[in-house]
Amino acid sequence: MARVIFHVDMDAFYVSVERRENPELIGKPVCVGALPEGGKARGVVMAASYEARALGVRSGMPVSMAYRKAPDAIYIWPNYELYGDVSESVMNVLHEFADVLEHASIDEAFLDVTKRTGGDYEKAVELAREVKKAVKEREGLGCSIGIAPNKSAAKIASDLNKPDGLTVVPPDKIAEFLAPLPVSKISGVGPKTTEVLDAMGIKTIGDLAKQTGKDLQDRFGKNAVWLWGIAKGIEEIPVEERPDPKSISVERTFDRDVTDWAVIRETLDSVVHNVWLRAKGQGVRFRTVGIKIRFEGFVTHMRERTLPTFIVDEEVMRATCRDLVAEFEEKKRAVRLLGARVSHLQKAGAAQKGITEFGS
Repeated sequence: MARVIFHVDMDAFYVSVERRENPELIGKPVCVGALPEGGKARGVVMAASYEARALGVRSGMPVSMAYRKAPDAIYIWPNYELYGDVSESVMNVLHEFADVLEHASIDEAFLDVTKRTGGDYEKAVELAREVKKAVKEREGLGCSIGIAPNKSAAKIASDLNKPDGLTVVPPDKIAEFLAPLPVSKISGVGPKTTEVLDAMGIKTIGDLAKQTGKDLQDRFGKNAVWLWGIAKGIEEIPVEERPDPKSISVERTFDRDVTDWAVIRETLDSVVHNVWLRAKGQGVRFRTVGIKIRFEGFVTHMRERTLPTFIVDEEVMRATCRDLVAEFEEKKRAVRLLGARVSHLQKAGAAQKGITEFGS
């Protein structure tokens, strides 16, 4: 029986949630993230509506640059708690359609639907339409779905016809589907890897599939097997529920290395908030908090601190992460990546209340 994997990706999720709350935003260029304050503010755009993207705005772009490109756009400070609650509601809807569901991030999930479709791709399309209808009717939000025999192809497919897309890649068409696409479409292949592949004369996924395993291994080491499997369309990584994670982490890579520590601290706060949302959504408390910071040249440092008790307190997590990252501020080096992580997890029912939860 052929595997049938859905990748469900919410369309402009943060913006769509804001529009659900305020329909007057529909059809207008909207940016969620830092506020421009006359084009002089620090911070980044976290999400941009398709109208804002048409003006050249992208997520991760400094808000000052976004303001120059789209001064008449509507800029909104993010409401992370709302997004987390809506994400949880969406995942509850998706669970009803999946044999196995993997909550990949706040706005995306993989669904293994092999059993309920019997490996039939016509049934899979019908099921995907039911999923889209249910999410729209029950949560008021649009999503795009990629259907394929594996996770990597499904993720690539979901991104091709956004918004409100439905892209199907049957098993006998997977090589044909992947071949003409640029290698940058593979999740995890960033600008640096793309440059290396381009220097090898590899521009498309089809070019990559033609390489020998040895050539790729000589250049990419253990990652060669992963790359080769995706390019060949034979990746078979399972969709996993992951009910008891050992850690939860979120990382953000800057488009350009950043030296402004006001931007770095603000970005760290945003990353911390996303980790906290995921911990809350998974019903866990944590005792160990850590940060990851990468400088130009890929020099990477990690720090962590174990707290006296289990918590799910965002303020304590934010303060701890800021304290951990402070030692690097004096180095005055350009920062490429920031990450936050919690580990030493415990199910919420077994833990004490967080500091800010008493009396609520």
